Parts: sequence; structure tokens; C-alpha cells
Amino acid sequence: MLTNELVTALPVAEVTATDLNTAMVEFGSRQAPGAEWRQADALDLPFNNDRFDLVACQFGVMFFPDKLAAFAEVRRVLAPGGALLLSTWGDVGTHGFAAALVAGIQRAFPDDPPTFLATVPHGYFDLDRVVADLAAGGLGDLCTQTVTLDGHADSAAGVAAGFCTGTPLRMEMAARGDLEAGTRAVAAELAALLGEGPVTASMTAYVVEARPPRRPPG
Repeated sequence: MLTNELVTALPVAEVTATDLNTAMVEFGSRQAPGAEWRQADALDLPFNNDRFDLVACQFGVMFFPDKLAAFAEVRRVLAPGGALLLSTWGDVGTHGFAAALVAGIQRAFPDDPPTFLATVPHGYFDLDRVVADLAAGGLGDLCTQTVTLDGHADSAAGVAAGFCTGTPLRMEMAARGDLEAGTRAVAAELAALLGEGPVTASMTAYVVEARPPRRPPG
């Protein structure tokens, strides 16, 4: 996980990791004990002004209900010269697993397909919008990078199970009927699209670095 990578890469730094969910904070503290773990709301961070040299947000920004408020909070807690480093997924069509899942979901639920994947984790891909939101939150001096890597999974069924039962997609599917049957149907569609056995698909994301404006001397 990102927290362990930061602890390893920055052995003399104080790393603070946060999550909105207390259960995830407890889990994370066991997985990455080298960091201080805190329950925190990104829209109301429990930290003093100018507290951090770096704020890193790995595939979390898409879930913020008020992105401008979250970016303003990042701006507040960043020390002079600090930076925000965030990642967000590209359009669902640029993520082989997600695109196949959306196609499978549409076939499994033709009358009312769940929209979570396309609208939330893959719904914040317009870099012009990201840049505008960061500016509105008081952040600029931007650097963006497109990263495309291959993802690997043991099977299409495993991909389906992970998304259908381990993400908020689960609630959308359960509201439309039998979750287990729906997951099997989506898995069958994924296998038809991706093949049997181990599967590989390309995944595109954007990495964005932003900084507060420089303060005038004096």
C-alpha cells in the first residue's frame, strides 16, 4: 500500500495516514505500523495549519463529495513549499478490467445497469476539471502525468467477485436482485470478454502534483 511505500522511501519522515472509516484505520495500522494512523474526514482535516510537507491521495479524490472543500483543506494543512500528489483513474474505457465489467454489468442488468464504476471511480478523469477544482481550492503550479500499466488477475471470476462484492457496486447490484446470482452473471460475461484463466488488461490513470502559490517575502 502507499503508506508502506512512503514509510520505506522516507525513513526519517513522520508519516500520518488517514481514512474516514475507523475499521480501515485499525486495519491499516496493522498493515503499516510505521505510520501514525488517524480517522479523518478529507473535508474537515483534524490537523493544524501548515502541518505537512506532502499530502498524498491515492485514488481517493474521486470519492470526495465536495472536491473544492477537500482541496482547500489540503491547502490549509500544507506547509510553505509543500505539495499535493494525487492519482485518479482515467475514463472507464481506458481501464481494461473496468470496461469489461461495465459491459458485463450492462448485459447482466439490461433494464437498469448499475452505474457506480463509470460515474465514481472513473468519473473524475477530465484534467481540465481537476485543474479548475485545484485552483478553486487554492492550489496551482501543476504537473500532470499519464500512467498506463498492465493489471493482472488470476481469473475473470476473481475480478468480478472483487468489484461486485468488495466495492459500493455491491449495493447497487443487491438493490436489483440476488447479489450472488448477479455476480455469477457478471463473471460469465467477463470470462467471455477476457478469457478463461489468468487475465491481463491495461489500466490508465493520471498523477497530478499541485502546490500552494508562493507567499511573498516578508
